[in-house]
Amino acid sequence: MFQLDIKAIHPGQTASNKEEAIRQVAAALTAAGNVGEGYVNGMLAREQQTSTYLGNGIAIPHGTTDTRDLVQQTGVQVFQFPQGIAWGDEQTAYVVIGIAARSDEHLALLRQLTHVLSDDDVAAQLRTTDSAEALRSLLMGEKQGSEFKFDTSLIATDVNASDLMTLQALNAGRLQQAGAVDARFVAQVISAKPLNLGQGIWLNDSTDGNLSSGVAVSRAAQPFDVDGEQAAMLVTVAVADDKPLQVLNYLSDLLVKQKADRLLKADAAGVLALLTSEVDEQADVLTAEFTIRNEHGLHACPGTALVSVIKQFNCDVTVTNLDGSGKPANGRSLMKVVALGVKKGHRLRFTASGEDAQQALNAIEEAINSGLGEGAA
Repeated sequence: MFQLDIKAIHPGQTASNKEEAIRQVAAALTAAGNVGEGYVNGMLAREQQTSTYLGNGIAIPHGTTDTRDLVQQTGVQVFQFPQGIAWGDEQTAYVVIGIAARSDEHLALLRQLTHVLSDDDVAAQLRTTDSAEALRSLLMGEKQGSEFKFDTSLIATDVNASDLMTLQALNAGRLQQAGAVDARFVAQVISAKPLNLGQGIWLNDSTDGNLSSGVAVSRAAQPFDVDGEQAAMLVTVAVADDKPLQVLNYLSDLLVKQKADRLLKADAAGVLALLTSEVDEQADVLTAEFTIRNEHGLHACPGTALVSVIKQFNCDVTVTNLDGSGKPANGRSLMKVVALGVKKGHRLRFTASGEDAQQALNAIEEAINSGLGEGAA
């Protein structure tokens, strides 16, 4: 993981406009030995090509490929502008992160930062905190509290099981491996019979051993009988705050609507979407999967191109990285798209709902096939 030097954090700065802010950041990168003189020209040129505004008040100016040879050492400089800097298109940046990187070194750093910054609460704190130490802790994810652990790595959809004990052990083990629970939790959820919610869905938790909030799901390859009741899926919940309640609310809604069978048919990404977001059932909901061929994945520039295509259409689009966490992201948010950590060869699932759904998917396919502004691979 990239470690952010406290000397690279500059809270409480002022600038009259975007260019001045970028020049300040470039000067700091030069002074720190990250880049040579002239790198600022690449940063300004990049901004002319494509806005580096990510969303949530955050911009990430960086150089062009033409100025990459001026990078002497990968690094960043973080400037906080509490009064806000107009960044174009009625967007205001409060935190400006200047990036200097050779080759594709910046991608891991960018994904790390955007993963943290995609949290709206953290972004708000970044605007208002007044110390370099606090800014560094927020950017490094050290003050996010207990991270909610729920992604496709915690979902198994084809388990060879004929009893609840197998599902209980699998869920408890995955939550422990994820660092969400300890041995006390494991012992309790394995020893106690889960609660039957109906429609083949069972639920369990523990009052002890919850280290952070998380959810694990195991679904049997074939439903089985438990004392005359059907069992097909077990949801195990670790509760350290109120984040799991959102998952339970989505689960409750499906049960009330007699739609739990959707959970029993979906793949892991689909189960995650059903338990973390509203998934429309209307006929105009369409899905398509495309593979990213860009050499460096979806970094800021191709990510911007993709989001720009999506914004042209009157429909809602979510993007799921099937080779990543599996969490659906709003396709209109550059920050959330970049935070998906999409690398070359990753498969993306696009779900579109609305009157322009099909047109949007067609345009997305065309844009991806043409290289999202970087040329077809």
